[in-house]
Amino acid sequence: MSRTHDYRGAFDSAGTRAARPSRIAEVPAEPGLVVEDPASGFCGAVVGITGAEVTLEDRFGARRVFPLRPAGFLFEGAPATLVRPPPAAAGRGLSASGSVHVANVTARTARAARIWVEGLHDAELIERVWGHDLRVEGVVVEPLHGVDDLAAAVREFGPGPQRRLGILVDHLVDGTKETRQAREAYRATREAQHHVLVTGHPYVDVWQAVKPSVVGIREWPVVPRGTDWKTGICDRLGWGEPADGARRVLGAVRSYRDLETPMIGAVERLIDFVTVPPEG
Repeated sequence: MSRTHDYRGAFDSAGTRAARPSRIAEVPAEPGLVVEDPASGFCGAVVGITGAEVTLEDRFGARRVFPLRPAGFLFEGAPATLVRPPPAAAGRGLSASGSVHVANVTARTARAARIWVEGLHDAELIERVWGHDLRVEGVVVEPLHGVDDLAAAVREFGPGPQRRLGILVDHLVDGTKETRQAREAYRATREAQHHVLVTGHPYVDVWQAVKPSVVGIREWPVVPRGTDWKTGICDRLGWGEPADGARRVLGAVRSYRDLETPMIGAVERLIDFVTVPPEG
């Protein structure tokens, strides 16, 4: 199975990833938080917490209940202890991303930090699910219209401590051109690598990050190499032109529950990266 990567500026001079702190983080088990049970490999979003147990729902809609044990889960690839969320969050409305909805708040002045995505459809999908969170945090999402010259674009942006850059890439798996471009982007910004994070999902196109059932199909059709993916999908499903398909797919998304888990995790990591101040 292909493995999805994160690429951030945490590499030493030999190109190996620097060691992470061994301290076990305590993470509030808020609705929508994506974690993995390392014993079973079950990965899903928090949908409920009762007593000393948490319920997770995976991308297929299956649910399992797990005890809240110390260091009992993996969060963003590291051991974590899930704890009950603060009482202040109880009873408050949730946004489409599953976060607590902040009422009567105006959009924060935009940060210098940015999140880049490959195209307009990626940006629209993120807006539909995480738009509220992004406005509260003052994060701007910009489409790149492809990542063919990602290294040059990153150099021009000039990332730094107060100007962090997160990049969401489609099909970021072993052996793809997207993975090579991510590495090249880091090599091109050696002095500012700690202020750049490239992450992504394993899907050929952002449409594929939407659960098939959400758009009324059993699975996404296979499109042969050399055929434009969106065109091939629309031809096989009788959806008309790609613009028609986009309206169908993006219009069907209402919340994070409509997306596959890798997409949810990737976007959440990027938002955290550009909004949390760097240590030191």
